[in-house]
Amino acid sequence: MMKQTTAPQSAKDARRKLRQVVTSSTIGAMVEWYDFFLYGVVAGLVFNKLYFPSSDPVVGTLLAYATFAAGFVARPLGGVIFGHFGDTLGRKKMLVLTLMIMGVATTAIGLIPTYDQIGIWAPILLLLCRVPKASAWAGSGAGRC
Repeated sequence: MMKQTTAPQSAKDARRKLRQVVTSSTIGAMVEWYDFFLYGVVAGLVFNKLYFPSSDPVVGTLLAYATFAAGFVARPLGGVIFGHFGDTLGRKKMLVLTLMIMGVATTAIGLIPTYDQIGIWAPILLLLCRVPKASAWAGSGAGRC
């Protein structure tokens, strides 16, 4: 009996693995963009009232959207940092690290007391959670590829 070559099997495995990577990357990107979308909505409707002084609602809304913009500004930095370490230490390690950072930052944002409770520290803590989360978001894309 002749032994069958494994080339067709390896091509089949390569297609399956590619399909798995594309599917997981798509799902991950959808969840992350949904998170950015929700943050944008909540920033204008809720965060302006909870985390910023209520003396002027327009200023509170602008400051809330400034924290949203800070996330977009931090993303390139995170992509560079986590992309570099993904190349040197391994993409899977960086993907796990970035997902953990995003999870911790998201939980911390949910636990931040309001402006009425801790004053100016509320928006500062919000920003300190938002920047690492956005940086990790950008870095997770490097880990998925």
